[in-house]
Amino acid sequence: MTTRTTGETRLPGDPTPRDYVERAIRVDHAGEYGAKRIYQGQLAVLGRSKYGPMIEHMQAQEQVHLDTFSRLIGQRRVRPTALLPIWHVAGFALGAATALLGHRGAMACTVAVEEAIDEHYRAQEEALGEDEAELKAHIAQFRAEELEHRDIGLENEAEQAPAYRLLSAAIKAGCKVAIRLSERV
Repeated sequence: MTTRTTGETRLPGDPTPRDYVERAIRVDHAGEYGAKRIYQGQLAVLGRSKYGPMIEHMQAQEQVHLDTFSRLIGQRRVRPTALLPIWHVAGFALGAATALLGHRGAMACTVAVEEAIDEHYRAQEEALGEDEAELKAHIAQFRAEELEHRDIGLENEAEQAPAYRLLSAAIKAGCKVAIRLSERV
């Protein structure tokens, strides 16, 4: 039985395994920070509604994810993204703006973000080898929890939000841009 290592199929010009892992930790830290801020924005608008406890539950899970990547940033001596101040404002604004559309808007935001993150985490899981088993296990666990958030959003009428398809496509595109930027900057 052979074990696969991170970067073993890399081509010339691809990031080294260390560079790939550093990018993964950097972008995942930024993404979890942004997710926490999105839920804080949603709570600022919907926190006293019947949806408040559900949003608090999702935010608490995002905080665990963020704490894990914050620890890995320090342990692995990875430079965090320089874009955190932007994600601080943008995340809160996105959460609050979609929550102002009502609970359906907030849930549409959650579904779109979590679908983008699912795709991102799935690609990371596939790229990481057994030499990064701990990081891979964290990503797998967090991906499952992100899918739980997506399902919560769908169960709470996300698809009935105003202009759902347009809103979802715009948020997913924004997430993909944020991912690419946070990996490198």
